[in-house]
Amino acid sequence: MWPSVRAAGARVGSPSVGPRAVVFDWGGTLTPFHTIDLADLWAVAARILAPERATELTAALLEAERESWERVTRHAGMASGTLDDLLARATELSGVAFEAAVRDEALEAHLEAWTPHTLTDPEAAPLLRALRERGVRTGLLSNTHWPREWHERILARDGVLDLIDVRVYTSELRHTKPHAEAFRAVLAPLGVEPADAVMVGDRPFDDISGAQAVGMRTVLLPNDIVPSAPVTPDATIRRLSELLPILDGWRDPPHEIRTPGYPPRSEEGGAPRFRGDPGDGR
Repeated sequence: MWPSVRAAGARVGSPSVGPRAVVFDWGGTLTPFHTIDLADLWAVAARILAPERATELTAALLEAERESWERVTRHAGMASGTLDDLLARATELSGVAFEAAVRDEALEAHLEAWTPHTLTDPEAAPLLRALRERGVRTGLLSNTHWPREWHERILARDGVLDLIDVRVYTSELRHTKPHAEAFRAVLAPLGVEPADAVMVGDRPFDDISGAQAVGMRTVLLPNDIVPSAPVTPDATIRRLSELLPILDGWRDPPHEIRTPGYPPRSEEGGAPRFRGDPGDGR
């Protein structure tokens, strides 16, 4: 059973007007979390890259991606990576070479195979619009090997690209979450200090611990698959539509803002339940 919505108190030195920016993770946050067979998704590319050795190449691509994410965890986001990095490592592991001419076709097929798992949460667009109406800037910070073009195509497809003010993909950075530089890469163009921003994500290690380390407030949107971490978010929600009441609780003085067509719900169908007084320190 999901826990009730929990809101923690404002941090010392936080602005009385409440958060000025909200930064979202992408996969598992703006998109619902899916359990995915990565072997099937990489096999689509491998069959185009090296039809006669597709099984070997699929295994190598899986291992290359596993190694990459393991480094993120082991070294706290010290090194990012790209799809070309994964392809190069898979070739090194398997000894399977492929023609550069088929690279784009293979990767396009790989992205197409991801399509059912990239659909934006229906609650994302109403939330992003509501934040914009309130004058709160929005950002996206995604740990990814994918190029910007792929992500932005997906966001445009689902009508949310222009609703996000700043979009940052770690495939373009030297670091990934939870490294501080990844968070600074989105906060700087948003024009806000960490204390004025909130990070919303589904990963306690990457999203929550990293954001807290630079001084951001944090909201966890948990699922049953992502590993836990010894970190306590400032708030926990079960769905995106529960975020606005959390932000309202961090305003001083707290007040209620009702957004037409945007009713948050609790387990019983009413307004979210809060544990603790928004004025309590943390």
